[in-house]
Amino acid sequence: MLLGLLEGLPTMLRGEVAMFKMKPQMHYSEEDCPVSPPSSFPRDDELHFEIEMIDFSKVKVVSDDLGVIKKVIDEGQGWESPREPYEVKAWISAKTGDDKVILSPKQGEPYFFTIGKSEVPKGLEMGIGTMTREEKAVIYVTNQYLTESPLMSVVGLEEVQFEVELIHFTQVRDMLGDGRLIKRRLRDGKGEFPMDCPLQDSLLRIHYKGMLLNEEKTVFIDTRIDNDGQPLEFSSGEGLVPEGFEMCARLMLPGEVALVTCPPDYAYDKFTRPANVPEGAHIEWEIELLGFEMPKDWTGLDFQGVMDEAEKIRTTGNRLFKEGKFELAKAKYEKVLREFNHVNPQDDEEGKVFLNTRNLLNLNVAACHLKSGECRKSIETCNKVLEANPAHVKALYRRGMAYMEVGDFEEARSDFEMMLKVDKSSEPDATAALKKLKQKQQDVEKKARRQFKGLFDKKPGEIADAGTDDRGEEQSTSENQKNDDQEDSNGTDTEDVEDVANEPREGLFSRLWPTGRRLFSALGLRRCAIL
Repeated sequence: MLLGLLEGLPTMLRGEVAMFKMKPQMHYSEEDCPVSPPSSFPRDDELHFEIEMIDFSKVKVVSDDLGVIKKVIDEGQGWESPREPYEVKAWISAKTGDDKVILSPKQGEPYFFTIGKSEVPKGLEMGIGTMTREEKAVIYVTNQYLTESPLMSVVGLEEVQFEVELIHFTQVRDMLGDGRLIKRRLRDGKGEFPMDCPLQDSLLRIHYKGMLLNEEKTVFIDTRIDNDGQPLEFSSGEGLVPEGFEMCARLMLPGEVALVTCPPDYAYDKFTRPANVPEGAHIEWEIELLGFEMPKDWTGLDFQGVMDEAEKIRTTGNRLFKEGKFELAKAKYEKVLREFNHVNPQDDEEGKVFLNTRNLLNLNVAACHLKSGECRKSIETCNKVLEANPAHVKALYRRGMAYMEVGDFEEARSDFEMMLKVDKSSEPDATAALKKLKQKQQDVEKKARRQFKGLFDKKPGEIADAGTDDRGEEQSTSENQKNDDQEDSNGTDTEDVEDVANEPREGLFSRLWPTGRRLFSALGLRRCAIL
């Protein structure tokens, strides 16, 4: 468009007629003018343009280069728009810029396609991805976004105007992002997604049918038949159903029916397997969410009421910890800690109870991190307790154990020795920890001597073989680690999780010899001074 028109048109009203006087630099004499007039055109003169503003409308810019824009004709319902891999049903027609019809909708047959499978031109799919249910719009697509598809041929077309009426779309969710765990909505529920879903830990009531993904679709359970018609009731966040089942149920609305396809590792391979479900079986569940009860709202509770609710959740977390469900236990503790951000004790007695409970929760979070092998996170969480109370014995013990696991032996020894100074009753635990620390340090030093023995006598290219004779010793070390895990269940009564310390950046030597990096870290060295 000419620069003068670009500046002038936005000042006009619908139905207005106006005259624009333009200097040469505002019309065809503009540098890089996008419009080329005939050679005899008076491009160096002042020109007068008579313009009638017939109509204009708002559009949504779908692509930044204006290759795809959308004009809404009729607003849709709700806020959700289809995205990959949703299934879409829509009326679609198309014409060129000069109004030549190139695609007419078939009578009584809306077009059905799946987002992300190139079943419609790319630009059209991008535009539909901004629409809501029952919306009607015109989508303008230029040639760079007119890709070939089963819908139509786009050869030789510069721009196409698609008129689309989005009848319906089926919510299809790739829960893991790799196509293995798929939730497909069969019947819409009541409410707005996701605000009315049981995203928080809740009591859910569900009817479901479980089938093996074989040719016969063998049904191994149907709660409407096998459970005397009674629905399944369970509390989410406690590992009471397979992980894939709960992940999908949390994203359902009351009354919704969904079909879930689940891989073995999110079905029954890591859960109590029904007798008629073989190991490694892929599962299909048809789930209906009848309803759910949200957790109790703490708003308006007095201090004692808050602490009672916190204790219930903490007790559940402790049970999950004892069952080896460390991530679920940690989530319970963290939930209480988040709620504690809004609790204000009114006197010294309440403050003392509150502080002690928060410390217990943080230490239980640290224990969960330690059991999960996230030692740096465990250290960070213990620091939250020790910042407020540097003489907290359980925090010193737990942080010392985490330091020992990552090879920071001096820091671990300092924590264990501090335990002896601040609380004589902790002497048995501290003494045992120091003994374990000494043994672990000796094992690391012995392994280091074996790995470095004759290292510099090897020829170039043989350095990667250093330490390959230490398999028996590594096995012994892993057995010691297992024993340490069994011993370190001391004081597991709290929970929460926060920031994680960044791992040190790996250098070239570390990438070439990963075992060496771990070795130097275990010895408390960040770099190899010799090399």
